[in-house]
Amino acid sequence: MKILGVTLFAAILALSSVPAHAVVLDLSTMSCKQFIEGGDDEIKMVLTWMDGWYKGDEDEAIIDTEVFVANAKKFGTFCAANPSISIVNAAEKILGK
Repeated sequence: MKILGVTLFAAILALSSVPAHAVVLDLSTMSCKQFIEGGDDEIKMVLTWMDGWYKGDEDEAIIDTEVFVANAKKFGTFCAANPSISIVNAAEKILGK
């Protein structure tokens, strides 16, 4: 229960800087170019989504910031070299199991 509380607090803190207006991000169609050109908040949301998505249901609810940053750098480097690929395909290549 304590881990869940910490995770929820971290999520609320991360999303507290999200602009007040609603934005819909269709990650299934977003390209690496769109990701790289997105604002800081949009990039953070996508990276956080990817981290959670590729952990799966069986993993513990822990964010290892060292691993998170390393994966974000790998993802950014890959997307910069492959701007036309979708972020879903890029994530699968970088983080897929």
